[in-house]
Amino acid sequence: MTGSNAKAALADSLNALLADHFALYLKTKNFHWHVRGAQFRDLHLLFDEQATELFALTDVLAERVRKNGAETLTSIGAIAAKSAIKDDDRRGLDAMEMVKVLRDDNAALVEATRTVKAAATAAGDNATEGFADDWTDQAERRVWFLSEILA
Repeated sequence: MTGSNAKAALADSLNALLADHFALYLKTKNFHWHVRGAQFRDLHLLFDEQATELFALTDVLAERVRKNGAETLTSIGAIAAKSAIKDDDRRGLDAMEMVKVLRDDNAALVEATRTVKAAATAAGDNATEGFADDWTDQAERRVWFLSEILA
């Protein structure tokens, strides 16, 4: 892949990961607002903690896109068009189903982050490569916490 093609592929994968973070942030906040049941307090707090972590990465991701000379997402429509994380508008969702959905979405985020890392390697962007390791670790931690609740 030529340098400009590799940079374009990296920006595209970063924008997709940014969209996924926004989508998962909103889904996690939705579940935070609507969780019910015996584990309400613990899950309410966990979902809020995880949403905060996801949102904190959005600026970092967008700045990586811009530092690579590309434009980033501009609207909710752009997020929806780019994200692989699907909305979940179901009402009355069971708390453990919420945990399963978030676990699976965070696992998908791990894979999307690995795609970004590979694109960063191809583009020679060692800063994004290093960040991707941290982003992977954070997503894996969320998957672990959610998986342990289901054990």
